Amino acid sequence: MLSRTADHLYWLARYMERADFLARTVEATQRLAALPTNYSGSGTEWESALESSGAAEGFRATRGKIDEASVVEYLTFASDNPSSICNCIELARANGRAVRTALTVEMWDAINGAWIELKRFEDSNFGRGRFDREELSRFLEFVKKTSLDYDGSAHRTMLRNDAYWFSRLGLYIERADNTARILDVKYHVLLPVDETVGGSIDYFQWTSILRAVSALNAYHWVYRESVKPWLIADLLILKAEMPRSLIACYENIVHYLDSIAVAYSVSGPAQAQAHEVLARLERTTTQEIFKIGLHEFITEFVESTDLLGRAIQEQYLKY
Repeated sequence: MLSRTADHLYWLARYMERADFLARTVEATQRLAALPTNYSGSGTEWESALESSGAAEGFRATRGKIDEASVVEYLTFASDNPSSICNCIELARANGRAVRTALTVEMWDAINGAWIELKRFEDSNFGRGRFDREELSRFLEFVKKTSLDYDGSAHRTMLRNDAYWFSRLGLYIERADNTARILDVKYHVLLPVDETVGGSIDYFQWTSILRAVSALNAYHWVYRESVKPWLIADLLILKAEMPRSLIACYENIVHYLDSIAVAYSVSGPAQAQAHEVLARLERTTTQEIFKIGLHEFITEFVESTDLLGRAIQEQYLKY
């Protein structure tokens, strides 16, 4: 396979996963911000949405006050935000179009159909910057469904070859990074300084984050306890049964990188780095994570994932 083809497939999957994550982030933030003041914290919910999406710096450089309408616009339709949902879907389609023959009919229909529907949203009052909660809700549902349609069609219709492996590799690299960021932001932006861990505000914020990663039911099935930060960290970091957990993402990353290595009869730095991160996660316990500090652990993980992304780019996708 040409490096160019692998690059397009890898980034197509990353952009689709990123659009889904942003939609979930906005939805969860909206739910949290709608709670009574006694439960919703100190008004930093929309700042947390910017931080977890990695868009805070760009927002501050181009926008003014942080409020619901301006943050929603920046994360959904802003053309000057490279990672807005609109730009993610546009870039996903551009990457898909470049490798149209490597995609199945179902995959292309999911991407192209989403792009056409996106144009309708862009032409609506909501797409033109007039904030409307009802229209926002429909838009976020559309984005989540688009991601599910693409992911399902890829899983059900692609041959298990290098095209499939590069596509899934992009998805799990993006998912690991997103899960880590939303966990980190919880401790550094949402919880007010004078609020205790385990208090009422803490409870509603953690519940909101579980909803954002579709893990609330899973949490209750696994632990059968009220929401506790250390158990949430255990679920989203160390539980391989949880599809969005960090360890589950790395099990998949290792599997697909190893499949590529076998197919091309050569292994490299990307495989070595992925195995190292997975081994570290397998050796870690929740107690050790909180002893080190959740922020410190997540920061190291995000840096490792970024280094792995660069290694994959250098080893396979540079052209």
